[in-house]
Amino acid sequence: MERKKQPLYGGFTVPAKSEKELLLDNKVLTNAYFNMVFKGGAGAEVSISYAEALYIPDPEWKAPSAEALAKVPEQYRSYALTPRTKGKGNRNETEGKVFLGREDVLLPDGAAHHWTSLSWRTYRYVRLHVVTKDEPLVVDEIYGDFTGYPFTWDASLDTDRKELRDIFETGWRTARLCAWETYMDCPYYEQLQYLGDSRIQALVSLYSSKDDRLVKRFLTLADMSRNVDGITKSRYPTTIPQYIQPYALSYIYALHDYMMYGADTKFVMDLLPGAEQIMGYFSRFQQEDGRLKNLPGWNFSDWVNGSPSWNYGAPLKGEDGCSINMDLQLLYAYQQMAQMEEVRGNTWQAGEYTKAAEKLAAGVKAAYWNPERGLFADRSEKDNYSQHGNALALLCGIVDDPKALAQKLLDDKTLNQCSLYYKFYLHQALVKAGLGDHYLEWLGLWRDNLAMGLTTWGEDADIYSTRSDCHAWGASPNIELFRTVLGIDSDAVAFARVKIEPHLGDLKEIGGTMPHPAGSISVHYKVRGGKLQAEIKLPEGVGGTFVWKGETRQLHGGKNSFVL
Repeated sequence: MERKKQPLYGGFTVPAKSEKELLLDNKVLTNAYFNMVFKGGAGAEVSISYAEALYIPDPEWKAPSAEALAKVPEQYRSYALTPRTKGKGNRNETEGKVFLGREDVLLPDGAAHHWTSLSWRTYRYVRLHVVTKDEPLVVDEIYGDFTGYPFTWDASLDTDRKELRDIFETGWRTARLCAWETYMDCPYYEQLQYLGDSRIQALVSLYSSKDDRLVKRFLTLADMSRNVDGITKSRYPTTIPQYIQPYALSYIYALHDYMMYGADTKFVMDLLPGAEQIMGYFSRFQQEDGRLKNLPGWNFSDWVNGSPSWNYGAPLKGEDGCSINMDLQLLYAYQQMAQMEEVRGNTWQAGEYTKAAEKLAAGVKAAYWNPERGLFADRSEKDNYSQHGNALALLCGIVDDPKALAQKLLDDKTLNQCSLYYKFYLHQALVKAGLGDHYLEWLGLWRDNLAMGLTTWGEDADIYSTRSDCHAWGASPNIELFRTVLGIDSDAVAFARVKIEPHLGDLKEIGGTMPHPAGSISVHYKVRGGKLQAEIKLPEGVGGTFVWKGETRQLHGGKNSFVL
């Protein structure tokens, strides 16, 4: 693990028989081993608490009386005494807020000590509360040792737009704080490698660093998590089994991602037998038209705020037990499995997956398409609609007029909206439909995060009150600033060829460098007088195509320069 000292505070004395409290702001969220160098203070008590943010108190909350508290089981009394809050608000603001966080307690013995927390802590804010007795406590220094997976940041973004640089840097900070010996959903709470989150985190890694070891570890552990029925756990490693069926499909998407962007194709082929077992598991719940009926488990897909038709992140099923969101996630997996089997040389199995995909696509169109609204419904009753199902339909290529449908996903605010997590899929769908030049207009939630003082991306769209302030499933702009804006994408297995199709919107100049299995790819664009000046550098031996407003140019290894 990487270690790096982060100075925080130091050089003060708490007099004897006194009490002192300090609120320390690290300015950005971090993961660090917390250090305090001190001496004296025999008999004192030092409380050190850590929090991602401060909280707005609920003025109507009152602490339970002693009589009421006595009736609460002892293990739950700390919860009963925790003040209710009304969210976090702007993370930079401290006035009138309360501190709620994890705590370490030190009991000085009068000697000199350099104390380090036994494990790393996640914090932006640290509260230090000291009560001394007959001897003063002298604190010489307080600092953190940043720690995390030792990624190298091999990507750079060359732009004069501070907002884009802030989004780029915030995304990488979020990805770093959610990467240890495995990826994890968040550093402050569960600290678990969820397969849905990790698919995005792995792509962020591949677009940001030449180090793919954590990506391969994620894929290996996901495969190891399969139970006797063939389905993966939703998160792994863990001692508590949990099953989120769509996350098993996310693992298949991630396997396909690594086949396209990673360097070790054999590694992917070795994992395909396990992926086939996952597909076999889902096939048991397919009815005659291919749609999934009464799929068990927690079918979490996205945190959709304020919608009764999404139950704790799972879309509403119809009376027939089916849901377009489950069906299309399976269809997407069938399509990607067919491609991987072709690469493996198993053309028969690829054909079987293709036939299953075609059957399911026909079933989806028949059950959910509403021609009057020009949208796919979430269920066969056609009474609920979301961005999610329609975005998946675009990604799966089953839409007759992709651009018209994509525009409706942007314009129709009655649709259940995607959160930060699922905007990864929504934005890919909109780009595929031909709207990529508008990508920078779709970053409203990320701009809101920054405006609310977050230094990492929050868990869901409710930025004011979101539980976790650090979820790397929201770091997808670190992919799309390269894949969509700069236009750099893989066009063959193992990134053996590239396709570069920039979507610059109103940008007049931008460039960047990203890792590639054979080295790195660098691009720089200038728009002058209606013409694009493009400079592209590819690794030797790697060719591809460049597409700009319908015109295509061939690319070769080394430097490519032209004006279009």
